[in-house]
Amino acid sequence: MTNQDLMQAHNQYVMDTYGRFPIAISHGQGATLYDFDGKAYIDFASGIGVNSIGYGNEAWVQAITEQAMKLGHISNLYYSAPAAHLAETLCSRTGMDKVFFANSGAESNEGLIKLARKYSHDKYGKNRGTVVTLMQSFHGRTITTLAATGQDVFHNHFFPFTPGFRHALAGDMDSVKAACEQDTCAVLIELIQGEGGVLPLEKAFVQEIAAFCKERDLLLLIDEVQTGIGRTGTLFAFQQYDIAPDAVSFAKGIAGGLPLGGFLVSEKCGGTLTPGTHATTFGGNPIGAAAAAVVLDILTDEILAEVVDKGRYIQAKLLEMDSPHVAGVRGAGLMIGVTLRGIGHRELAEKLNHAGLLALTAGSDTLRFLPPLTIAYEEIDAGLAILQSVLQK
Repeated sequence: MTNQDLMQAHNQYVMDTYGRFPIAISHGQGATLYDFDGKAYIDFASGIGVNSIGYGNEAWVQAITEQAMKLGHISNLYYSAPAAHLAETLCSRTGMDKVFFANSGAESNEGLIKLARKYSHDKYGKNRGTVVTLMQSFHGRTITTLAATGQDVFHNHFFPFTPGFRHALAGDMDSVKAACEQDTCAVLIELIQGEGGVLPLEKAFVQEIAAFCKERDLLLLIDEVQTGIGRTGTLFAFQQYDIAPDAVSFAKGIAGGLPLGGFLVSEKCGGTLTPGTHATTFGGNPIGAAAAAVVLDILTDEILAEVVDKGRYIQAKLLEMDSPHVAGVRGAGLMIGVTLRGIGHRELAEKLNHAGLLALTAGSDTLRFLPPLTIAYEEIDAGLAILQSVLQK
């Protein structure tokens, strides 16, 4: 099969809902991918932050294979060992109390919203269900998580959107306080706004929100779908902010390429969702949980420290590049945004793809890098050399 053969078959039968680049990936090893014609690509995208331990990891493949031979699915009407062991690891490494397993980032954030509304309803009754989020945020593509998203570009076509959300300005505590009226039950934030342009929130601002939420008994919800599972150099980004969130969502990198998500809750919220109030058929799937256990085994403190070092290395190299198109660099760990000028981010991403470097876009002017957390320095250097070459043309 050639690249063209696959793309033609795909386009005939799959709905055209993505602005796909004309690349058909066959396989990968480490942080390098190959198409059906044998061309190699350095991967600075990792499936939009999903392939956290790269490609061809033998321990990951073995765990999936062994679990598939024993038990692929059982539902949450019964107990299975992989989900229980994964939950214990997540709680012990974060200080959180309990876990709910889901399948995707959007579903995980829906769970946060339900948690907050249930907590408030149990304690205060009706009419206290509004969730405040930030402008430039992104929380998912379901009707409810689109409503939570603080970007007007996503508020089209699918009316009516779910009510019960207000948006405040990031970095502006007065705006947050003004949005938190008497009907508010929670504040939901990303610590680095990924889709909005790789925009980190200042630590002081986040701590002000945390203190305000505690004072008003609003749940502090952290969307770590993109920043979690080692992406920023700690297992979760909130661990760098000296805060104690009430609930934290995760997905993307948790299972290294398999669909798995969920949210962690504090002791305060551990009993909020009771039997019949929230559920999912595939959440905590044994194969996905077994894969996630391997990911967490790999992401030791030593490896997370390397994520920090690699991120600093990439940012320093980007700032050294002699190009008028690089206007600025920001991010944390291996979540890096390059602000561009004089060239569109989609245009540059297309040129990089053609040259053998897979990259992402974010916001209106940002090139986004989310490489596998285990990427080798040789692969980093190869990817940056491609970027430098393209920028010089």
